[in-house]
Order: sequence, then C-alpha cells, then structure tokens
Amino acid sequence: MEHWEALKPGGLRFVWADGLFPPGTDSFLLSAFPRLRPGLRVLDLGSGTGLLSLLLLQRQRELTVTGLELLPEAVALAERAAEENGLTDRLLFRQGDLRSRDALPGGQFDLAVCNPPYYPVSGGALAAADARRTARAEVDCTLADVCRAARRALRWGGRFCLVHKPERLTDLLCALREAGMEPKRMRLVSTRPETAPSLVLLEGSRGGKPGLDLEPPLVLYTPEGAPSEDLDRIYFRRNEPDRNHIQEDKP
Repeated sequence: MEHWEALKPGGLRFVWADGLFPPGTDSFLLSAFPRLRPGLRVLDLGSGTGLLSLLLLQRQRELTVTGLELLPEAVALAERAAEENGLTDRLLFRQGDLRSRDALPGGQFDLAVCNPPYYPVSGGALAAADARRTARAEVDCTLADVCRAARRALRWGGRFCLVHKPERLTDLLCALREAGMEPKRMRLVSTRPETAPSLVLLEGSRGGKPGLDLEPPLVLYTPEGAPSEDLDRIYFRRNEPDRNHIQEDKP
C-alpha cells in the first residue's frame, strides 16, 4: 500500500510504501545538517523513494538533486513523487549500484548526502523484507563503499554529509579518510539532555585539510518531553507529517 504525505501544510509531498522505506527521523535530521545554497548540485546516495531529496528541496528550492537507488520499485515511486511535485526539471532518480563506477559521472556534484545502513551484517538479526534488510544492514554496500562512491561523485572540495550511529564513529572517520575525504564538521544527537547520543551527523570534504569542528549537541526533546526548538525547526515549526509514520530509528 502506498502512503502520500506532505512535509508541511502546503509543502512538497513524499511517498512511501509498505515493505519499502518508511520515513524516519534520521532523514529529517540529516536534511537540516548540510549548508545549502542556491545552485548546488546534490547527490542522494541510496535515495529510496525520495524523502531526503525532497526534504532538501523543501529547504532550498534552487538545488538540482540526483538520487541513486538500487531497488527499481523505490526508484519508480521516487519518480512519481518528482512528477507529483512538479520537480522533474531538478529532481532526477537513477537505478543503479553505488559500488559501480559506471553508476554516476565522476566529479560532478557539490554535495553528497546519505542515510546509509547502520549495522554490519554480523551486527544482529536481519529484517525479513529485502528493502528493510538493505536499509538496516550492510548487505548490499558497506560504509567504505558509501564513502568511496561519494568521493568519486564529488568535485574537489565537495562536501559529503551523512547520519550514522555513534558506536560506528571510529569506522566512519576512518572510512572517510581512507576514501580521500577529511572529516570537517560533526554534531551528536541525543533524545533528551540527560541521555547518551543516539545518532551522529558528520560532514566530510573531498581533499579537505585536517581539522574537525564539533558543533553543540542536537537535543530532540526537553526534560519534560516537549519537542525542542531545534526539532520544531527541523520539522518546519511543527507543520510536519503525521508522527505516527515517523520512526526514531531504522525499521
């Protein structure tokens, strides 16, 4: 079954389907992390049904976004979302494997983004559905594969932003450097002020010089359980999709 929702009242509409990629908080958090400006050429690696791409365009309409996705059924839905929103001139999707050098032209993008699978295949039980297994675990691509794909696609000085789990931070920093991208900016995400971080937002730069800026933590809820100002901003000041469909973590 398909589900169509608006990012905010009167905003862009996104689609997801049972058995594919339900929307998650991590995509909303990642969409607010890159420093966007008009004219950027953006690549969404593992774009699913297009939620992250649409979030970026909701924040900055003067982008050109290309999504690369392995599953053809997800690409088909993403293309319908681009048409539904009248964005076919600046939102394009390709079906392909990010591990392939032929999937995308090299050095053509200013910014790459990715909400990658968080867990190694050995990290626990895998989801039964193919799409959810791909989204959760590194069965079709590893963290190193994602970083190498971003590096190939970015121009010199281009930026790569992704969201991941804090327990994989060492792997993440090493994978970026090994791929030729220097970690430049990081922000830890906690559910409440008193809880340990549950996510990390990280930006790397192709060919960047050493030096990592650690931004203030992003706290999602106050001690009383109310949404923080940052979370309200990320969700377009409470004008947000139905929270019943927004999950705190990967399925």
